[in-house]
Amino acid sequence: MNLESFVSEPSALLGIFAAIAVGAISPGPSFVMVARTAVASSRGDGVGAAFGMGAGGLVFATAALLGLHGLLLAVPSLYVVLKVAGGLYLAWLGVRIWRGAKSELPVANDAPGSHSNVVKSFVLGFTTQISNPKTAIVYASVFAAFLPGAPSLAFNVAVVVLVFLIETVWYMVVAIVLSSARPRGAYLRYKTWIDRLAGGVMVALGLKLVSSAQPA
Repeated sequence: MNLESFVSEPSALLGIFAAIAVGAISPGPSFVMVARTAVASSRGDGVGAAFGMGAGGLVFATAALLGLHGLLLAVPSLYVVLKVAGGLYLAWLGVRIWRGAKSELPVANDAPGSHSNVVKSFVLGFTTQISNPKTAIVYASVFAAFLPGAPSLAFNVAVVVLVFLIETVWYMVVAIVLSSARPRGAYLRYKTWIDRLAGGVMVALGLKLVSSAQPA
């Protein structure tokens, strides 16, 4: 590592950390999904969804480092397709939540052995995260703004690990807080209205993503 990289890479990591952290805590479909999973199921399911969000962030971070932004600029129609497909997926999830608003929900526990639910929650978190191509653009834009001219392999590895940790830790905090007894009790009392609100938000976000499908 030369002197210029030694000086620039730590400051670049700090900038990426700040920008991605602010983006992660901003409300959006990922927050809605993790919050609902945590209060509707178990703490383990919420944490599983959080790891799914982290894995999705890792995929986007890796793709951004490999030049996803440049690809989308070179092939604008690809960005439109990703936006439409991602938006429709989010809207479909919202409709499912809305339609199940009145169904009774058995209170789950956090007993060991519920691996199938945790895996399912992980997959749901992962697919929710990667269904929003705007996240890829955010990562690509942040990296373009902060990456050194010739980043080292260690720096690139540190970036993707940092992104995974930011996404996972934030959504784990959300899952742990909202899976506590009081938030879960409130959810069970007002499940119909909360699910309708969450479903409506997901549908609105999905349709907004579809309607904004313009070439990059």
